Amino acid sequence: MNALDELAGGLVVSCQPLPDEPDDPMRDPYVQARVAASVVRGGAVAVRVNGPDDVRAVRALVDVPVIGLYKHGTDDVFITPTAAHAVEVALAGARIVAVDATDRPRPDGRIFADTVRAVRERTDALVLADVSTAAEGIAAVEAGADAVATTLSGYTEASPRSDQPDLELLARLVALLPVPVLAEGRYRTTEQIRRAFEAGAHAVVTGNAVTSPLWITRRLVPATPRAGDAPENRESR
Repeated sequence: MNALDELAGGLVVSCQPLPDEPDDPMRDPYVQARVAASVVRGGAVAVRVNGPDDVRAVRALVDVPVIGLYKHGTDDVFITPTAAHAVEVALAGARIVAVDATDRPRPDGRIFADTVRAVRERTDALVLADVSTAAEGIAAVEAGADAVATTLSGYTEASPRSDQPDLELLARLVALLPVPVLAEGRYRTTEQIRRAFEAGAHAVVTGNAVTSPLWITRRLVPATPRAGDAPENRESR
């Protein structure tokens, strides 16, 4: 049984601070490791973790597969953008490495297949391709990806913007690909998770709705009479 087999039929929880909030107090390996331990206690079959420091901290506390990624830079491709990033996060202990597998230019000028090759040559980790379209998913599998996730749907020019999960893309990838397909991207309710499994998802990934107090609070505060007193509103006055 490999790490992907251990994910089958389960919920994966992404344990990461918000990427656009450098001052988020949750941005700490110690904190993220305990968040990960908590969601595993709650039933998560795996966790998705950003950066080698967080991966090492999380691996010390949980025994479920860690999906590692490495967010770096401000270019379009910033989720594990280079082969070097992928290898580093795998060597830190990630059993699966998530990599941007869109057809956008990479900062090192290489292609997704080069990253897959580097991970294969230097580590035992599996490669999860984060995509935004069916064509990208097909190309990723042809390049050697072990699994595909709908992570980037709604976040690229090639995919439709939405506040809802892309269940249509999920169903298309399941029908087209011979590898496991993970549903990821804006899965926030039990109904959305149920529908993803009905569409054939191998596993479902949820994130901010579980692990980001900052994100959750921002979603709730607008319903209060004091919404205008929220920090972001005070700063803009």
